[in-house]
Formats: sequence, structure tokens, C-alpha cells
Amino acid sequence: METVNTSQQTLAFIHDKSPILDSICNDLTDLGFEILCRSEHIGDGIMQLSALKSLPTVCIIDLDFCDKNVLAELQELHTKYPSMKLIAFSDKDSERAVKPLLEIGFAGYLLIGSDADDFKKAIEGVSNDGRYFSVGVAKIAQEYFGKD
Repeated sequence: METVNTSQQTLAFIHDKSPILDSICNDLTDLGFEILCRSEHIGDGIMQLSALKSLPTVCIIDLDFCDKNVLAELQELHTKYPSMKLIAFSDKDSERAVKPLLEIGFAGYLLIGSDADDFKKAIEGVSNDGRYFSVGVAKIAQEYFGKD
């Protein structure tokens, strides 16, 4: 993997002990991204974010997105830090899993199987006020954003 200029592309991760994301974090660090915080729970993540001098550009989240409590906490996270771009990482590709995240304000959604290059593309895309969705959920996102 080649190192790229990732200035001002800082990251936070909220995930429930995913060895896949541990590996992705290492790969992204090798690519030059700076990981400012990592937590296992949204509440802990909010506390860590509040202690930072500057917010990460992007927060990548891998949790149970069908859990209503998780969705409420994600809404709180987005409300407190609206400038931070949110990217979901999940094995769920159903409308039931994806649509609530789009309604909260997620700018990206990566499916399990995405590699560091996919993460890099997603991070760069959402950092530039774009969106990025894995092929398996792109149609759901297109339909959702097409209604605007």
C-alpha cells in the first residue's frame, strides 16, 4: 500500500471488539491516517471526543445498527458533533439496517469484506462532503437520497 497525503483526515473508531477493524486501523495508520480515539461503546466515544482539542474528520462505527438504543445513541453522537462525518461498517445490507443510519446523517456505509483501500476511498469521499457506499447497499442509498 502506498502512503498518501492524508492531512486533516483524522479518525475515530467505535466498534465492539472487531479483529477485522483492528487490522483495518493498523492498515489506515500505515497509510498515514491519524486515529485520535477508539472506543467500544458510543457513550465512551462521546466522552473521548469531548476531551479532544479537535474532532476527527471521520468516525467509523461498527455496532448493532438494528438495536434501537444504539440508534438513539448514534443520533446523540451526530447531534453533538454534526461536523464529524459518520461511516458505518457492517455485515447488514438490508434496508432495515441502512435506512435509519441515512436518516441519522451517515455519509458512508461499508460492508464487511471492505479492505483498507475501500476505507481510504470512503474516508476521502466523505471528508470532501461526498458520500460513499459499498455496492451491496448503494441502491438503498440512491433511492433514499433520490427522494430529496
